[in-house]
Amino acid sequence: MTGKTAIIGNGDGITVFKAAGVATFFAEDEKKAREILRKIAKEYQVIFITENFARLLTDFLKRFDEEPYPVVVSIPSESGSQGYGIEVLKNAMERALGVDILFNKD
Repeated sequence: MTGKTAIIGNGDGITVFKAAGVATFFAEDEKKAREILRKIAKEYQVIFITENFARLLTDFLKRFDEEPYPVVVSIPSESGSQGYGIEVLKNAMERALGVDILFNKD
């Protein structure tokens, strides 16, 4: 791998990433997003995926937690954040550290 970065999503929001040198992959539905992710996983080190697809592919995305690459990161879609990315980050931190250091709301 050479440190390449990609984004999977729908809508015009992903085209902005092209200007930063990120490979963009348009998916019209969950099935296409899964197919693209499976296809590009060995070629890209960092893959952004919009929240609308990340939430639908939660179980599929877990397989990427076991390997160092690719790093799959959920980002808000063009309709804004649904809180999924924060939820995933919070759960990962709790698993790694045993406590919620980011959002500690006792």
